[in-house]
Amino acid sequence: MFKTISQCLTVIFGAALIALGFNLFLVPHQLLSGGVSGLAMLTGYFTNFQIGTLYFVYNIPLLIAGMFLLGKKFIGLSILNVAATTWLIAVIPVTPVATDPLLASVFGGVIVGLGSGISFRAGGSSGGFDILGSIITKYRDFPVGSVLVSLNALVIVAMGYMNGNWNLALYSMISIYLSGKVLDFVYISHIKVTLFIITNNTDDLLQKLLQLPRGVTLIKTEGAFSHKEKDMLMTVTTRYELAELREIIRKSDPGAFVNIVETLEVMGSFRRG
Repeated sequence: MFKTISQCLTVIFGAALIALGFNLFLVPHQLLSGGVSGLAMLTGYFTNFQIGTLYFVYNIPLLIAGMFLLGKKFIGLSILNVAATTWLIAVIPVTPVATDPLLASVFGGVIVGLGSGISFRAGGSSGGFDILGSIITKYRDFPVGSVLVSLNALVIVAMGYMNGNWNLALYSMISIYLSGKVLDFVYISHIKVTLFIITNNTDDLLQKLLQLPRGVTLIKTEGAFSHKEKDMLMTVTTRYELAELREIIRKSDPGAFVNIVETLEVMGSFRRG
């Protein structure tokens, strides 16, 4: 319970940083952030719709897709982040801290990237293209930040075309680039990990692990000191799914010995199904 509360508070803190980056640095200069937030800003600049409302609406289909393709806990915390960000965007007044749009793009990008990274570290995300990036890196070993930079190119081109001000579009590109780099620095979510689980409760743990979209290998082992036979389960997962997998192990066999190591590369069938 305490861990869940801590994760929720951390995600809300990440949402606060994102909202501050928007309303204090990017929005006052009509700069864009990345992904769905950038689409919401772009739409808001040219219409009378509220950016916060658009941000929430645009995130709905991606969050729904994430429910089927990513971990439930990851999506649950992502929904909390999106809801908190939407509310904070409406509450925090749009106040320019920096008068220079270049400075605003740099600091806005860093703060938004930091907020997104903190949300990833807590086991969630800031929604939007973060969800899409997580889905992509679930099947390909690309850093999320780099994936997001590529996806955001279309948003930048749309901004330059619609308002004819390519300076703002290029400033926005700086913001998005820095946001992606800070995100990767804070949380390298494309890294996969291998879990070696030695357990005395094999059947129950194996039944729950096989409900995840990951393969599990059962290996017979023997204790070097006791010479007793034990079962070792091996599975490969991703960083953003690790929290959910830890919780399963903790509930099924609190006394299990678990060794978690980073995985350099995965060949063959990574996803079961």
